[in-house]
Parts: sequence; structure tokens; C-alpha cells
Amino acid sequence: SILIDEARTPLIISGPVQRDTVHYVQANKIALQMEKGAKADTKPGEAEQITGDFYVDEKNKQVVMTEQGLQKAQDLFEVENLYSLENASLSHHLDQAMKAQYLFVEDIDYVSRNGEIVIVDEFTGRLSEGRRFSEGLHQAIEAKEGVEVKDESQTLAEITYQNYFRGYEKLAGMTGTAQTEATEFAEIYSLEVLSIPTNLPIARKDMNDLIYNTEKEKLDAVAKKVQELHTSGQPVLIGTASIEKSELVHQRLKAAKIPHNTLNAKNHENEAQIIMEAGKKGAVTVATNMAGRGVDIKITDEIKALGGLYILGTERHESRRIDNQLRGRSGRQGDPGASQFYLSLDDNLLRIFGGDKIRNIMNKLGVEEGEYIDSKIVTRSV
Repeated sequence: SILIDEARTPLIISGPVQRDTVHYVQANKIALQMEKGAKADTKPGEAEQITGDFYVDEKNKQVVMTEQGLQKAQDLFEVENLYSLENASLSHHLDQAMKAQYLFVEDIDYVSRNGEIVIVDEFTGRLSEGRRFSEGLHQAIEAKEGVEVKDESQTLAEITYQNYFRGYEKLAGMTGTAQTEATEFAEIYSLEVLSIPTNLPIARKDMNDLIYNTEKEKLDAVAKKVQELHTSGQPVLIGTASIEKSELVHQRLKAAKIPHNTLNAKNHENEAQIIMEAGKKGAVTVATNMAGRGVDIKITDEIKALGGLYILGTERHESRRIDNQLRGRSGRQGDPGASQFYLSLDDNLLRIFGGDKIRNIMNKLGVEEGEYIDSKIVTRSV
């Protein structure tokens, strides 16, 4: 986890910096007045055409200002050159305000709780109490959410986990999902990954992904499958990529009158009880990455006879290791189990990274509403 997932996370020694927090509120108001545009489709060799005041580059996680947007910002700030040395502070505040408004989403990247902004760890799904985004981004999010904007800090010294651990003469670790990152371990840490066979053969059935056109169709299919599993008595763990998505699935199951528990960073107080019940007959559990790692869900012989714990993923994570960790909650110690991911072309990963190719395949195949494609090739490409 630390060597790979958090390799680029910096360990920071910081100190206070004197900046007027009023500028964060002002920059937030201006960011809200900017008109979101997009890149127009152009043929090879043609000049890039961008509409609006800015566009969001989701793949590279950037907000790019257009000439039109720059002029509008300068007019609103009442300055001639936003990027002059004397206005460097204003441009800094606006850049962070734009990121806060258009890249960072509540219940995905952070939660607003008790008048404070708390970061949600993207790998564990847990709240990162005490951590703050750097370079004024945390203050920009505080201004966005209308909570108290706290003083900014400046970095006095920093080192990433990656560079910190490379300072040790001897380094070793153990995890169940290292093989997928073997190349990274070799290139960064000069470490070889050795696979140790499982104590008992894995009996879990890992099925191909099912890909639907829209999120609504996917959620309808998820609800139908969960109802089927619940009726049969086979317990199911539904994995989601964020708090927002877990609550979306919760609402869909609630509408279908399917009894279930929901585990995310907002209601982690009942985590132990929810995990304890997740392997019981007829149990339906909706969870974020919190339940995807370091969790051992016990099942009885009766549940084994029903097929074991069923893992139903509702979205692929950018890191395949996290998907593998979710699957690994089922079929432990030779127990039976099953896993399958239900995806849609509206999912962030598919939408940003090549969803158009899959959409073209679905159009050529004449996939109608409510239908899906199921292919080993597509599953591997995802």
C-alpha cells in the first residue's frame, strides 16, 4: 500500500504563511462566473478549437483557461495582467479555486463534516483526519463549501514515501496483490516479486465484466441481480468507487425494497458490525474501498453450499490492484465464491479512457437499452 499506492504522497514539514483568506472567497466567486467549455472535435492537422472560458482535462486532472476566460478573469479582478508578478497571488488563488470547483467533488475526494473539510483517501476509502491539501487547495475547497477558511501553510521540507524508503539498505514487504506491480517494484525499488502459492486452491469464479450503455441501465441490472442473490440467500458484497456512488446504489436498492447495509467513510462507526454480518445468509452490503482490503468476511458451511460470498463491483478503479483486493474478499482459504463487475459507459474510467471505442463496438453490435456486452477482450482492456 505505502510502497505503491502512496509512493508519490509527500511527507511534509510545513509552517504558517500570512495570506489574506478573503482572496479565497473572492476567487471562488469568480470561478463560479466562468463558463465551462469543451474541446471541439477536429481533424488531424487542424488547429485546436476550444469553447467557453475554460475546459476540464479530466485525463490529466487539469483546468485549462482559454484566452476568453483569461480576459474575463482579468476584468472581474479589475487588473490588466493576471499573470504579472504583482498579481501572482491572485492567479494562484484563481487556479486553486478552479480546481476546487471543477476537479474536486464532495463525497468522492472529500467530505464536509462539522464545519471542516476532510480528505477521503482514494485507495482505502477512509477519512484522512489531519491531512490537508497543499498549496492553498484545501482553503479553496473550504471557500467553495462555505466553511471557515483556515490559514494556509507553506512547505519547508518534503520527501515522498518512495524516496524515503529508497534510503534504506534493506527493504521488503508482503501483500496479496504485488504481482500486478512487479515491474514498478523492480524499476523503482530494485525489488523482485516472488509469488507464494495459496494455502488451498482458489475456488472463486471470476466472471467477465458486463458493460451497459448508461449508468441507469447498470444500476437496474445490479438491483435485479442483488434481488436474485438475496432471495436465494447467498450473501453479496457490492463494491463502489466512492461515497457518492455507494449512496446512489443505496438509494436504488432502497427503492427496490431490498434490505441492506451501507459502509462508507460517513458511517464508519458501525464498520465492525456491518463486516461481521456481511457473510450471513441473505446479507446485502454496499461498501466503498473500506471493505476491499484487510477485511476477512467469515462464512458458514450453509453459505458455502449456496456458493459463498458474491462480489459485485459497480465500477472499475484506476488501480487494478484495488479491484483485485475487492475480489479477494471472496473465496478465501479455498472457500467457494464468485465475482463480477457491472460497468457502464458513463463510469468515469470508461468515459475518460477510451469509452468511445467500446461505444462504437456496442453500436455495431446493435446493443439495445438494458442489454450488455460480455467479452474477455473487453474485460482485459478495462
